[in-house]
Amino acid sequence: MSDKLEAYLEEISHFLSGRAEREEILSEIRSHITEKAAEGPGEFTDAAIEKAIAAFGPARKVAERYLDESRPLIAPAYKRFLVRYTSLLFTLHAALTVLAVFLKEELVLFPLLYIPRLSFIDALIYLPAAFLTDLGAVALVLYFITQSGKDIKLPWPKFGIDLDEVKPPAKSFWLSRVATAVGAVIMLAVTDLALYLFARHQTIFFINLDSDNLRPLFTPGPGRRISLIVIAMFAVSTMALLVKLVTRSRWVDVVSNTISLALIGLILTQPLDNLFAAEIAEKLQKHPPKVASWAKNTILITLLFIALMIAIDLVKNIVAVSRKKLAKGV
Repeated sequence: MSDKLEAYLEEISHFLSGRAEREEILSEIRSHITEKAAEGPGEFTDAAIEKAIAAFGPARKVAERYLDESRPLIAPAYKRFLVRYTSLLFTLHAALTVLAVFLKEELVLFPLLYIPRLSFIDALIYLPAAFLTDLGAVALVLYFITQSGKDIKLPWPKFGIDLDEVKPPAKSFWLSRVATAVGAVIMLAVTDLALYLFARHQTIFFINLDSDNLRPLFTPGPGRRISLIVIAMFAVSTMALLVKLVTRSRWVDVVSNTISLALIGLILTQPLDNLFAAEIAEKLQKHPPKVASWAKNTILITLLFIALMIAIDLVKNIVAVSRKKLAKGV
C-alpha cells in the first residue's frame, strides 16, 4: 500500500482521536481513495493515489465530515449567557480583588474562591488570569448543560433597562466628532499646563493657588515621580481622544484603561512615608498619629476608587468587544 496513503490516513486518524468508530471510518476512506485511484487510465501508481488524495481534500476537513456536529460545544441559545455571566462573575472577582488589596489580606471561600494577598501591581497581573478562569468556568457549565440535551431555562440578569432591548439613540457623525474634539482640546490644554508647571517647579501638586508663591504639597522626590505619572495619564487620555477622532473602536478604550490602571499601580507603589512637604508634615505632627494615618488612607482610598472606576469601564469595554466578536461568529 502507498506510503502517502498511510500517512494521509494517519493524519485523519489524529483528528478522529477518541471516536469508537475510527477504524471503520479509516477503512471506508481507504476504500474510497483506492477506488478513485483505480478509475484512472494506466497503472495503479503512487501518482494516481496522490491525485485521489488531493481530490478527497485536506485531512482535517475529511475528518470533520465524519464528526457528529449535531450538538455543538455550547448551544447558540446559550452563547449570550457566556458573555453576561462571565462579565458578572468577573466584576465580582475584580471587586473582591480590590478589597483584598485594600485590606492586605487573602480572601478564601473554599472551593469557589481564593485571592492571595496582593499588591496593586500583583493585582493587575492577577486580574487577566482571573478573567480567563471565570470565562472557562462559565463555558464549562454551559458546555455540560448543552451536552445534557435538556432544555434548561437559565436566569437572565438585568440591571434597569437591558441594553439589548433598546436601540441607542442615533448620533450625528459630526456632533460626536465635535464633542470628542472639544474633549481632546481640553485634555491637551490640561496636559500642556501640567508640563509647564512641572518644568518650572518639578511638581504639579501645590498647597495654594498663588502663582507668585506656589508651595509644593509633596516632598521633591515623591512629588516629582507622582507628577510624571499623572502627566502620563493625562497624555494617555489625550491620545485616546485624538485617536477616537479617526476610529470609534472599543479597543482604544481598552488600551487606554489598561495603561491608566498600570500608571495608578505605579503611584500606589510609591512609599507614603515622608510624602508630604515639611509645611504639611509639621501640621500633621501637631495632631494625633491617627490624623496622619487618615490623610494617607484618604489618598490610598481615592486612588483605589479611581482604579475601580477605570476597571469597571475596562470590563464594560472588554465585554462589548467580546459580544461584537461573538455576534460575528454566530
